[in-house]
Amino acid sequence: MRAAGVAAAAWLALSAPAFAQTTTAPPMATAPAMAPGLFDPVFQDHAVLQRGRPVPIWGRAAPGETVTVRLASWSVQARADASGRWTAHLPTLTQGGPYELTAEASGGSHQTLSDILVGDVWLCSGQSNMEFMVQQSTNFGTEIANSADQALRLLNVGRANLPTPGQTLPDGTVWAVAGPQSAARFSAACFFMGQQLRRTQDVPIGLIAASWGGSVIEDWLDEPSLRTAGDYDQSLSILSAYARDPSEGIAMWSGMADRWWAANDPAIKAAQPWSAADFDDSGWQAITPEGFWETAIPDMTVFDGIGWYRTTVTLTEAQARQAARIELGPVDDIDATFVNGRKIGNSQGWDTPRTYALPAGSLLAGANSIAISALDIAGGGGAWGPASEKRIVLADGTSIPLSQPWRFKVSAAINDVARPPMAPWIGGSGVTTLYNGMIDPLGPYAVTGFAWYQGEANTGDPEGYASLLPALMQNWRGRFGEGRPLPFLVVQLANFGPASSQPHPSAWARLREVQREVVAADPAAGLAVAIDIGDRYDIHPTNKQQVGRRLSLEARRLAYGDTTAARTPSPLTATRDGDRVRVRFDHAGPGLLTMGSGQAVGFELCTADDACRFTPGVVEGDTVVLQTAGAAASMVRFCWSESPVCNLYGQDDLPAVPFEMAIR
Repeated sequence: MRAAGVAAAAWLALSAPAFAQTTTAPPMATAPAMAPGLFDPVFQDHAVLQRGRPVPIWGRAAPGETVTVRLASWSVQARADASGRWTAHLPTLTQGGPYELTAEASGGSHQTLSDILVGDVWLCSGQSNMEFMVQQSTNFGTEIANSADQALRLLNVGRANLPTPGQTLPDGTVWAVAGPQSAARFSAACFFMGQQLRRTQDVPIGLIAASWGGSVIEDWLDEPSLRTAGDYDQSLSILSAYARDPSEGIAMWSGMADRWWAANDPAIKAAQPWSAADFDDSGWQAITPEGFWETAIPDMTVFDGIGWYRTTVTLTEAQARQAARIELGPVDDIDATFVNGRKIGNSQGWDTPRTYALPAGSLLAGANSIAISALDIAGGGGAWGPASEKRIVLADGTSIPLSQPWRFKVSAAINDVARPPMAPWIGGSGVTTLYNGMIDPLGPYAVTGFAWYQGEANTGDPEGYASLLPALMQNWRGRFGEGRPLPFLVVQLANFGPASSQPHPSAWARLREVQREVVAADPAAGLAVAIDIGDRYDIHPTNKQQVGRRLSLEARRLAYGDTTAARTPSPLTATRDGDRVRVRFDHAGPGLLTMGSGQAVGFELCTADDACRFTPGVVEGDTVVLQTAGAAASMVRFCWSESPVCNLYGQDDLPAVPFEMAIR
């Protein structure tokens, strides 16, 4: 799933425990049975309903029954359709509470919810940095101790990935009043945003957190939106087949994976494939078949790509006649496994143990070759499980160990192969499954807006993200706001990865630029810049307080019309002025600031052929002046790397946004 090197770090390394992937029909995630009662399970004690516009309320009753819904002095009715579903709309509500919300069916059933507030509801979503909990954040003890707030309510959506839209919320998804017990395991970025809003806005706040570590944006859109946003028809067709019959979907994905391997792995395309039973691997290095190859092989400390393992095992004639299975333990991330030159299986999932059937006739009397082609997309790679778990188990129960040293050789780096196909039903790296399991069950719950912290898992395809992010924004606004341009807040990728003493291409910087451009093109979108609050050694920085604060500033501006809320300096123009380039910024206040230096650090001037050089800048009010030194610069970049050093700020201690801009 990930493209180039560190620049796309984290597809599966971002939150390894989030992935339990397999291509041997796993138990499919299913929604729990509908909770008893008239209201849909999203409506519970302690919930917050959205103020300022009609609010949809829905649930189930006997077909044809009339349901009366009451909140304070408001009362509306709805009739259950043939399937039993009913939907009512409370009129435009004003903030207040606590109230009782009741539903009474004409057949006599009745349900009452208590401690209901009317205020503003925000939906927070993304991958591991949005999932990152308060109890993991900086100074968490004090934050948790001070988390109680009767007017701040939290709904943490449990994890669920489904091949088709779900019927109800995952088990354990419960509205709770903010306090030490509920806040500790809630999204830190979301919580701190809500806490800041409570301090500046006199209104109850409801926060809904629905995140999945390591997830790609494709998994958070519904099917129609994803089809419109890009070329996902094949993956969606496979997912549809998987929903009908997992074995059918697995077979379709396996065929697609085979075609990818044949087209991309030099070892498969070789005159004598490395999978061949008689391939001579005597020149390969020996490797103990356990642990990630980054730790097992000294010169592979940062290798992502395709590596091959080979070994042989000798069997008697009686053993070879039997059916068997081969157990290889987990392989990070995708494997294709061969016995005696024949492919016996392939699977996806960094921590999924591989077990493949060997029908009678697969094994030979004498030497049998075993070959594993392992594709590591990011982070640790290879057949990393314990050597003691690698074995052939014969039909008669005999276990033949495969723990002896194998032979190993690299085939191709991740930079040199096309993006591999991912099993589309796997939560986090699939398509639409997280929307189906965690977003669709929220129904059309009325919200104020959204906070989105995701992108690390899509750094391999910034161009695709440029279509997917606007599609997500439109999709969710349609779902939760009936098409209204609800505020959509985006956290720009923080600094992470190696620092550099020279300018270089950066997929992380490119995705940051996509985020900036998408937000700039949408009047109802806001960008929370995080380029100075990350950790170059840890993709999960703990300073989520500042992320929440910066999200809240954009929320104040977009949702509450607060013209005093601080804004990050953003580039307006880059113009040539003799032998200088003048970069003018918006939201600079009385003037830009440089921290720790009299010069602005982090600027690059680039020629038309992308030859770039660092160029210090001098601040003149709202403008940074760069000396071209006679070079034919056509582009200016700022903070353009994985972990850039840049010191330009506005008067409100907000960093200037990283960007790329043509010089006019």
